[in-house]
Amino acid sequence: MSEEPEEPNGDQKPRPRRTGPRRLLPTWKTLLAATAVVLLAGAGALITGYMLVEIPAPNSAAAAQNNVYLYSDGTQLARDGDINRQNVELDAIPESTRHAVLAAEDRDFYHQPAVDVAAMARAGWNMLQGEGKQSGSTITQQYVKNYYLGQEQTLTRKTKEFFIALKLDREAGKDEILAGYLNTSYFGRHAYGVQAAAQAYYGKDAGDLTTAEGAYLAALLNSPNLYDVAAHPENRERAVARWKYVLDGMVKEGWLAPRERAAAKFPQPGPAKPPTGLSGQRGYIVEAVKQHLAARDLLSEERLAQGGFRITTTIDRRKQDVFVKAVERELLSQLSEEREIDRNVRAGGTSIDPETGEVVAMYGGVDYTRQFVNNATRRDYQPGSTFKPFVYAAALEHRAKTRDGDLIGPGTTYNGDSGRTVVGPGGPTTWKPQNEDQVDYGDIPVSTAMNKSVNAVFAQMGVDVGPAKVKETAARLGLPDTTPGMAEAQGSISLGTTTPSTLDMAQAYATLANHGERVDHTLVKEIRRGGEQIRVPEPATLRAVSRSTADATTAVLRGVVKSGTATAAKAAGRPAAGKTGTAEEDRAAWFAGYTPDLVTIVAVMGQDPETGAHKSLYGAAGLARVNGGGIPARIWAAYTSGALRSTPARDFDLKPGKNRVPKASPSPSDSTDPSGGPGDPEEEPTQVDDTEEAPDTSASGRDDAGNTGDDGANGERAPEKAEKKDRENSEERDRGKGEDERAGKPAEPSAEAADGKNPAGTSPAPTAKASPGPRREGSTEDSATPRS
Repeated sequence: MSEEPEEPNGDQKPRPRRTGPRRLLPTWKTLLAATAVVLLAGAGALITGYMLVEIPAPNSAAAAQNNVYLYSDGTQLARDGDINRQNVELDAIPESTRHAVLAAEDRDFYHQPAVDVAAMARAGWNMLQGEGKQSGSTITQQYVKNYYLGQEQTLTRKTKEFFIALKLDREAGKDEILAGYLNTSYFGRHAYGVQAAAQAYYGKDAGDLTTAEGAYLAALLNSPNLYDVAAHPENRERAVARWKYVLDGMVKEGWLAPRERAAAKFPQPGPAKPPTGLSGQRGYIVEAVKQHLAARDLLSEERLAQGGFRITTTIDRRKQDVFVKAVERELLSQLSEEREIDRNVRAGGTSIDPETGEVVAMYGGVDYTRQFVNNATRRDYQPGSTFKPFVYAAALEHRAKTRDGDLIGPGTTYNGDSGRTVVGPGGPTTWKPQNEDQVDYGDIPVSTAMNKSVNAVFAQMGVDVGPAKVKETAARLGLPDTTPGMAEAQGSISLGTTTPSTLDMAQAYATLANHGERVDHTLVKEIRRGGEQIRVPEPATLRAVSRSTADATTAVLRGVVKSGTATAAKAAGRPAAGKTGTAEEDRAAWFAGYTPDLVTIVAVMGQDPETGAHKSLYGAAGLARVNGGGIPARIWAAYTSGALRSTPARDFDLKPGKNRVPKASPSPSDSTDPSGGPGDPEEEPTQVDDTEEAPDTSASGRDDAGNTGDDGANGERAPEKAEKKDRENSEERDRGKGEDERAGKPAEPSAEAADGKNPAGTSPAPTAKASPGPRREGSTEDSATPRS
């Protein structure tokens, strides 16, 4: 029995079947369900992406900062590193500059989410349509791109940018993100970050930017190269329009008063400068500062390499410029490409304030990018006779006596004949050093020997004092114990066979200028990194030698400038002391000079540019011979005159003690130095106080410091002691003869003096006058083996 179909209830009617194309369309229920699934899937993807994508470490380029080196006045000297960036704290950036950036890039930054979904969707769709690269719009997104990711614009990078921005917005504050953005954005001119941009466009720190300047930098963010009106003046109209847009936005947001806006004038940036990096003197100074930081344990090389440091040096900008110009005028302008020898010429120098120890100027070479070696700090050239004042200071400090028992002083007489045999504690040695051009001087006082730089005298004096005491005194004055040739040198050290740098020599001469008080030199005043300040200790001080010793040495060196080999230094126009020096075979010429205010060492060196080998300077600059009293002394005078132009001249305040003041030196007419002449400025004689200074037994730790008698200090023996001394001297000479000598055999050279470079039997007779090589007419600068 078949069943009948069930009848519908009431007035309910069956739903009509969908026919035709309508059958292919989803119902609303299907659409609702699909939408729900998509939303759930999207939400799940967002949650999953948020949880899986971590905030990465910053990319290396974004984290990299350079180190900025400043002159003593705070202006920029140099920067190192490949990235021109210096991070600054947000509160170091003017509020007006911050508001300008917000007005230009993201006015709702503090009020809106980290991402602009609509802008990202639009950018993604445009890229899919092949309409070119698109970028995010919020500052947070741009910061993520700059700092954590990269500049490539792909969907993958944008996806990461989206999630990182969301997470960063929750984990970091808005101020932190804005500071990061300002420190990583590119402003053009190779400048990353607002600090570098402020220097690149206006030559000032970010903290000193005006409202108008800050608005211009903000305008650059949109298109740095396009809106650089100095580099592209044809775009000035567009750049000014963008600048006005920024200012108008600041007014609209209430960040700038309309009256101030109306008064604003377009701040023309400075001309674009090509990247100089470490060219010129910059590289030499930066290298010296880095060495100084490491040597003083202020900053390790590894930490400095991390970047971000602002290092204020002691270099005085004006003095540095004067030093460079002095070298250019007195040396470089005299060189010619047509002279083969001139390609070997190098120059270096260091200038120190003797009271503070601050290195105020340094000349390292013509250009760090062309000549890499710093001639101011290198330690491979002999200083020659500029070492002789240390021998004299050692003799005074240790109250040394001659072989005849006379206390050494400015009037002490020595035999100054060229090639004379040096006599050691054990008797005559094989060392017979030569004078310049083998000139014989006969018996002359020490002061004259210093003026004329007589090798024979100081070779004997060094042995009389004892090489160990000479080295000790030189080290206490400031020459490092590690100076090449210092440890092994014996008698010949007196003629300058060690190889200190101009910086080392400046330290030692600064101690003499500062009355025997050594103030360790420094190249750094302040070190900062962000908000951190690294402690820079005050320079250490040491009583190196007694004041009377230092001042008596200065008194003798005054004569070298007045009437000796350094009369060219009188062109500085103020009281000065100094010493000339020339290395063996004329490979280097030095002048070490000082006033009461400034100590400066200048060296001219010969070096093969291809092999690096030391070369003679004979014929350089068109001169037969380059001497310390010539070009180096003239550089010194030109620099000192300019460096101290605004400083009143003052005389030396000397207290050398009794009988330690040189007698009247020969008149300038007696000098054969071509630099001297009637036109040289005359100086008033230095006023000295001959009162004896109280002994300072701590000065050098010597065991004879307690002997404060002044008899013989000027080479004169007290009458009441003369007879006794004569007997003692006779006995001493007898005791000084070895057994072989008493037996009629020649004595062997002593260990202290036997290292002279002039072999026995090769020296000419004392009366020999032959000139061994080219000689600048009229020069009295010393020449010997070893050269001085």
